[in-house]
Amino acid sequence: MTSLSPPLRRAAGAGLLGALLMLAGCASPAVEQYAAEQPRLLLREYFDGPMTAHGVFTDRSGQVVRRFTVKLVGRWNGPEGVLEEDFVYSDGKTERRVWRLTDHGGGRYTGRADDVVGEARGQAAGNALRWRYTLALPVDGRVWEVQFDDWMYLMDAERKVMLNKATMSKFGIRLGEVTLAFHKP
Repeated sequence: MTSLSPPLRRAAGAGLLGALLMLAGCASPAVEQYAAEQPRLLLREYFDGPMTAHGVFTDRSGQVVRRFTVKLVGRWNGPEGVLEEDFVYSDGKTERRVWRLTDHGGGRYTGRADDVVGEARGQAAGNALRWRYTLALPVDGRVWEVQFDDWMYLMDAERKVMLNKATMSKFGIRLGEVTLAFHKP
């Protein structure tokens, strides 16, 4: 086995360290670490009835690219639910998404919507929910499939405020973030 020269050893070491740091940066918390947090988030209770959300989309640099308001109405029949979302963006454009949700018990949820590719999957524990899905996003006449990693946190004992932070990525590259504050009447 040949020995590497000191400059090559340093370069290889730096490359390995960089790769390890990138992998560590990709790691995210497990939803189970929030199991003891209160108040407990139960989607069938929170997403039942009318509510409003206000949000922003920020690009990779953190610049706000879009602001929006969402009017939501949720209805459940046993473990099956429908969540209607009507978006109004600051530029006047509108969008509608209708989620069909299923509560599988044990904090596990799935969902489908017309612009979601396949099935969204979620896991709740304590006051948190992690919700992951692929969205078919129209951009300049093309449709991009982008991945969303949503984290929702129920904030108050009255169960009226929930915060949502979602990372949007493509091919593992972070494109931006969506931040929302949900408010129930």
